[in-house]
Amino acid sequence: MCEVLSPGLAVSVLKAIFQEVHVQSLLQLDRHTVYSIITNFMGTREEELKGLGADFTFGFIQVMDGEKDPRNLLVAFQIVRDLIAKNYALGPFVEELFEVTSCYFPIDFTPPPNDPHGIQREDLILSLRAVLASTPQFAEFLLPLLIEKMDSDLQSAKLDSLQTLTACCAIYGQKELQEFLPSLWSSLRREVFQTASEKVEAECLAALHALSACLSCSVLSCDTEDLLDSFLSSILQDCRHHLCEPDMKLVWPSAKLLQAAAGASLRAYHCVTSSVLPLLLEQYTKHPQSSQRRTILEMLLGFLELQQKWGHVEEDESTLLSLQAPGCSVVFSALTDPSVQLQLVGIRALTVLGSLQGFLSPSDLELVVDHLIRLALHEEDSQSSEAAMEAAGSLAPLYPKVFSGHMVPRLEEELQSEREEESSCDHRSLRQRCLQALAAVSTHTSIVRETVPVLLQHLRKVQKGSEAGNAQDMVSVCQSLHRVALQCQQDVDSCWYYHQTVVPCLLAMAVQAAMQESTHPLLGKALLEEEVLAAMVPVISAATTHLSPELAAQSVSHVVPLFLDGEVSFLPQNSFPCSFQPFEDGECLEAQRRLVALLMAFVCSLPRNVAIPQQERLLRELLALSCSCNCPFTATTAAKCFAGLVNKHPAGQQLDEILQLAVNRMELSLAEGPHRTQGLTLLLWMTKALVLRYHPLSSRLTDKLLGLLGDTELGPAVADGFSLLMAESPDVLHKGCHADVRIMFRQRFFTDNVPKLVQGFHGAGPDVKANYLKGLSHVLNHLPKPVLVTELPTLLSLLLEALSCSDRVVQLSTLSCLQPLLLEAPQIMSLHVDTLVTKFLSLTSSPTMAVRIAALRCAHALTSLPTTVLLPYKARVIRALAKPLDDKKRLVRKEAVAARGEWFLLGSPGR
Repeated sequence: MCEVLSPGLAVSVLKAIFQEVHVQSLLQLDRHTVYSIITNFMGTREEELKGLGADFTFGFIQVMDGEKDPRNLLVAFQIVRDLIAKNYALGPFVEELFEVTSCYFPIDFTPPPNDPHGIQREDLILSLRAVLASTPQFAEFLLPLLIEKMDSDLQSAKLDSLQTLTACCAIYGQKELQEFLPSLWSSLRREVFQTASEKVEAECLAALHALSACLSCSVLSCDTEDLLDSFLSSILQDCRHHLCEPDMKLVWPSAKLLQAAAGASLRAYHCVTSSVLPLLLEQYTKHPQSSQRRTILEMLLGFLELQQKWGHVEEDESTLLSLQAPGCSVVFSALTDPSVQLQLVGIRALTVLGSLQGFLSPSDLELVVDHLIRLALHEEDSQSSEAAMEAAGSLAPLYPKVFSGHMVPRLEEELQSEREEESSCDHRSLRQRCLQALAAVSTHTSIVRETVPVLLQHLRKVQKGSEAGNAQDMVSVCQSLHRVALQCQQDVDSCWYYHQTVVPCLLAMAVQAAMQESTHPLLGKALLEEEVLAAMVPVISAATTHLSPELAAQSVSHVVPLFLDGEVSFLPQNSFPCSFQPFEDGECLEAQRRLVALLMAFVCSLPRNVAIPQQERLLRELLALSCSCNCPFTATTAAKCFAGLVNKHPAGQQLDEILQLAVNRMELSLAEGPHRTQGLTLLLWMTKALVLRYHPLSSRLTDKLLGLLGDTELGPAVADGFSLLMAESPDVLHKGCHADVRIMFRQRFFTDNVPKLVQGFHGAGPDVKANYLKGLSHVLNHLPKPVLVTELPTLLSLLLEALSCSDRVVQLSTLSCLQPLLLEAPQIMSLHVDTLVTKFLSLTSSPTMAVRIAALRCAHALTSLPTTVLLPYKARVIRALAKPLDDKKRLVRKEAVAARGEWFLLGSPGR
C-alpha cells in the first residue's frame, strides 16, 4: 500500500502519528503496527522522510520511549540501525536517541515457558549491540556506560559490556577513545587480574586486542599524539614487573594481557616484544628451577607464536633477530633439561622458531636436527620422543635439504647398526623409534624419496633374518610405511612415486616368500603370517586411494594380471623359482592364496571410475576361493574382496548374473558340508556390500541371515555378523576407499529388519533366543542415538531382557546401548528404574572386566534420572557399589569410585 500513496502523504501520516497518537498507551499489537508503518515508509519513501530532517528522529524517539515488549523492541532496534546506517539527520538528538535505546542495556530478559514467539535473550542482546556499536557519535555516552557495567557484580553484564566494547572498536578511532583509555585499561586489567571466570577473562583479552587494533589502524596527522605508544606503555608499566615473578599468580594474567595487546598489529607487536622478550630471556637465565623455566618459556612461546601471524622476520625491525643467539640458547637448554615438561615446551618453541623464515642460521639448523634425533631416539620418556618426531615432521617441509642431508642418513645408520652391547629388547625399541622417526620426517617430496627406499631395504633385511620377533619388526615397518603413505596422499607426485615404488616391492617380496613356501610348511615365514599381511593391507590401500584415474588404470593393468595370469614382469627382482597361481587348486599353493589379502587392498581402494581388467573372471575366481578354501584368513579376504568389487560394480545384467551365481554358490555351501562357515562369511560381506548401496537383493540376503539366527551351529556367528553389517569396516567398504555408501543406510536397515528380529525372538526356541537378542543389541548399538530414542518405548523391554542373557557380548553391547539412553531419555528410562538398578548391580560382579566397567558406568548414568525416582534406591546402590571398590582391576575401581560418589551426592542441596 505504501507504493500507491501520493507524494507527501507518508510525511503527513507520520506527522499525525508523532503529534496526535500517544503510542505507548496503545496495545502491543497496535504499537507493533506503528513500528511496521515507520519501517515500510523508511523502505519506500526514504527521500521524503529525510526531508523532515531531525524532526523525524525526534518523533521516533517519542514513539519508542518506554517500549517494553520484546517483539516490538526487535523492530524498534532495527529502525534505529536504519536511521544511522542510511544517514538520517540526528541533529541535536544524538544523546536522546542513545538514551532511548541504552536504557535497555544490559538486556535482562527471560523468555516465558512455551513462548510461541520464540524470541530469545540473545536475539535482543545482539540487536541492541548492533545499535550501540553503529556510530562513533554514541561514543561519549556509551563508553562511560560500558565502564560502569564492567564494574558490575553481574557476570552477564560484564560479558555484554566487554562484547559491546569489542564491537565498537571496529568503528571507533583515536578521537573517540582518547578520553576513556585509562579507565578502560584499568577496568580490563582489574577483571583479568581478579576474575575467577574464564569467560570474562577471554572477553577482556578480546576487548584489549580490539582496542590495540583500533589504535594501530587510526590515521594520524603530523601534530597528533600516537595513542598506541602511550596505551602500550601503560600496559607494560602495569604488567612487565609481574613477569619477573614466575611463581606468583599474576604472572600468567600479565602475560595474557601483553600478548592480547601485542597480537593486534605488527607495530604493537614490535613495541611490546622489544621490552618483554629481552626480559624473559634474562629471567630464564636467572631462575634455575625447571618449573620456573617452564613458565617463562611458555610465556616466551606465546609471543613467538604471535610472530607467525605476520610471517617473514623483517630484518630492520624485528626484535627477534637481535635476540637470535640468546633465544636459540634458551630453547636448546630446555631441550637438554631433565624435566620432561620443560623439554615438551622447548620442542614447541623450537618448532615455532623454525617456522620463522630467516631466524635459524645453517649451524643452528644442524644443531636442531641433532637435538631432534637425540630426543626422538634416545629420550626415555615417550612423550618427548613423540613430540620431537612431530616437530621434525613440521620443520622438514621448510628445510628439506637439511633434513634429507642430515637426519635421514643418521636414522638409516642407527637402523642398520648392530649393537652387541645393547640388549635385544633395547635394540628393538631403538629400531622401532628409528622407523617411526623416518615416517614422521617424510613430509616433503624430496625426503619421501630418501626415506621410502630406507624403509623398504629394512623390510627386506628383516625378511631374510631369522630372529624370533621379526614378524613384529615387519609390522613396525609396515606401520611406518602406512604413515608415509597417508602423508603423501595430498601431493600428486609424492603419491605416484610412493605407489610405484612401494606396491610392486611389497608384492614382489610377498610373492617371493609364497613361492619359497610352496614346498615347505608356513612356519617360520614371517612375511606370510596373518598379522604381517594384515599390516601390509592399509599400506597398499593408502597408496592407492588418492591416485588419479589415469595412474590407477596404469597400475591395475599390472596388478590384476599378476594374480590371474601370474604375470610378474613388472615386479622388481622377478626371477622366481616357479609360477604364481593363487587361484589354482592344490595344497602346495596355500601360501600363494594368502596373498589375495594384498589384491583386496589394491582393487578395493581404486576409484569407482577405474575399469578393472578381466573383472568378471576375477569375481568368479574370488567367489570360488571364498567358498572352498579351508584357510579362514584366505576365505575371509576373498569374500571381502568380492564384496568390495560388487559394491562398486555398475548396475546391469553383468552384476545381476554374478550376484545370482554368488547366491547359488553360497546357499550350496550353507546347506551341508565342511564349508558352512565360509558360506556364512561370504553371505555377511555380500549383504553388507549390497545394503550400503541399497541394492534390491540386500533384503533377500538379510532375510536369509535372519533365518540362520535359529541355526544352532551358525546362529551365534550370524548374531555377531550384525555388528559387521552396521559397523564401519577398516579396510574395505568405506567411503575412504571410494565404496558406494548411501546416507542413512543404518536407519533404513533398522526400519526394515528390527521388527523381524523382534518377531523372530518371540517365536524362537529357548536355546536360540540369545542369538536374536545379540543381533538386536548390535543393530541398536550402531544406530544414531536420536533415532534410537524415538524407538525406545517399543524396544526397552527387549533390551532389559538382553541384560539377563548369559552371553557376555550381548551384555556388553546392551550396556553400551543403554548408557547414553539414560542421559538422553531419562523420563522413559525412569519407568523401569527398579529393573535397571537390579540388572546393573548384578552385572557389577560379572567375571568379565569390560562388563563390570560398563555396568558401573550405567549405574553412574542412572543418577541423571529424576532424583525423586532414585531416592528409594540410594542406600541399596551405595551398599552394592562398595564391593567393586575392592576390585582387583584399577579401571573397575576407578568407575566404582565415580559412580558411588554420584549416588552419595544424590538429593544433596544445590545438586
